[in-house]
Amino acid sequence: MKKLKEYISLYRHEIASVMRSEYREIFSDPGVMLVIIFAIFIYSTLYSFGYNNQVLHNVPIAVIDNSKTHSSRMLVESFSAGPNTYVAYETADMEEAKKLFFEHKVYGVVYIPYDYEKQLVGGLQANVSIYCDASYFLMYRQVFQEIVASVSTAGAMVEFQRLIAKGINAPQAKAVTQPVIYQSHNLFNPYLGYGSFIMPAIILVILQQTALIGIGMSGGTWREYNLYQKLIPAGRERLSTVPIVLGKAFTYLSIYAVTMTYVLTIHYHIFKYPMNGTILNCAAVAVPYILACVFMGIAVSSLFTRRENSLLWMLWTSIPILLLSGASLPKESFPEWMYMFGKIFPSSSAVSAYIRVQSMGAGFEDVLPEITTLWRLVFIYGGLSIIGIHLVLNQDLARRTRDKLRRQRKRVGEKIMKTIGK
Repeated sequence: MKKLKEYISLYRHEIASVMRSEYREIFSDPGVMLVIIFAIFIYSTLYSFGYNNQVLHNVPIAVIDNSKTHSSRMLVESFSAGPNTYVAYETADMEEAKKLFFEHKVYGVVYIPYDYEKQLVGGLQANVSIYCDASYFLMYRQVFQEIVASVSTAGAMVEFQRLIAKGINAPQAKAVTQPVIYQSHNLFNPYLGYGSFIMPAIILVILQQTALIGIGMSGGTWREYNLYQKLIPAGRERLSTVPIVLGKAFTYLSIYAVTMTYVLTIHYHIFKYPMNGTILNCAAVAVPYILACVFMGIAVSSLFTRRENSLLWMLWTSIPILLLSGASLPKESFPEWMYMFGKIFPSSSAVSAYIRVQSMGAGFEDVLPEITTLWRLVFIYGGLSIIGIHLVLNQDLARRTRDKLRRQRKRVGEKIMKTIGK
């Protein structure tokens, strides 16, 4: 029991020593501090400002009104009645409208044919052509929905007036023109904002990448400047592996805990993102996610002998990790093998779970499979980080042993030369 207490005391001392050294290196290194501490504040704010206009309003469209009748004029006016689109140009032909498309002056064109009113009066279907810029999907969705709604409303109004003219009372005419009335309820994202969907996912991916890069830079610094050697207690040849891993993990966990607290409170309040989940359930996802990212970063950092190497890691992994996380593309579109491969990155499980908890208000049991996967990654990357740091310490010990032998040989050689000289 006494020996166990001594080991615990020794480990606690070494963990504290590693944490002090790690904090010192982080806060004395502008590059690491920028990546680990400030990057998520900066990027989350910049991205949020970029997506601040959650719903596009007053999108310009053009109209080609060849009918030039009362009915067509009423239809044209309806396109500007809503908040999402307005008629910016009335062009003479499609060539002029096409030019406006290419100049990004309009994002939709409505073509009203010559016989528009004639068809309506004759009780026939009137054709209206809609052209939307599908290269910009968010803009396309907004324009298409607004124009279709206006055309449908105009069609219903024409039929309503036709029935009234035939002597049918207004309630019956309304029932015929609108036999089904629907009520739309936008769950989880009431403003239909793209920012409310994408930002929680982006923040998690940013957290993962900053952890990998920042911890990689710090790990390269430790090896480049022999910081492991400086922490070795007197009378020992090397540090213990586990205290180093735990010391580093606790350091970064504390930093990212502050970061996530800021995101879940101040950041979400500033940009008015929906927060339907409880803090406890969000933490149930965030804690294993941060730990998995930190241990993954420590494991990867053991491969770097220089801090710049972590930037190469970022260069090759940022885009694939973003794609595999499901933040930019739905996972359903992935091949099965790619989906399974993406599971090695913590963000792939965390993004799905966190969005459902934070945006949809899902309970703990609803995201338990993802939380289980994250905890598995914690232990896997924790084990890999222990192996990686153990190899680093052995390499450091071997290097110091070689240097010691080299110095001894040098001293012996100098003594021999002095003896020969005498």
